[in-house]
Amino acid sequence: MNNFNLEIVTPIRELDEEKVSYIRCPGLDGSFGIMANHREGVFALSVGEIKILKNGKEEYWATGGGFAEIMKDKVKLLVESIETSSEIDSARAEKSLERATQRKSEHNNLDEERIEASLMRAINRLSVSRR
Repeated sequence: MNNFNLEIVTPIRELDEEKVSYIRCPGLDGSFGIMANHREGVFALSVGEIKILKNGKEEYWATGGGFAEIMKDKVKLLVESIETSSEIDSARAEKSLERATQRKSEHNNLDEERIEASLMRAINRLSVSRR
């Protein structure tokens, strides 16, 4: 099976994954998959779940959006945030969802776009934490 290297860069950490055979990313227009020898390009990522297939095992990650750069033998994810399903504190994610839902129902002076983004991140983190 053909593999490639994956580099994940956030403002606070860098991760290197080797021998990745498949990645599914949340694009702005829907999910897209990447396998070895994929055509090169740069794609915008939205808030969502990233699935990584490595050594026959699936890993699930929550991301807050960013970019995927696909190169000849490497994929680089430049993201705002990323957490594996095991890193996410489900209780904290649940509280974040409750706060975001409360803010939305109150219609306070917060920017509607920020409220929606907060709600989407909370829902995504909670969903991925259950993987």
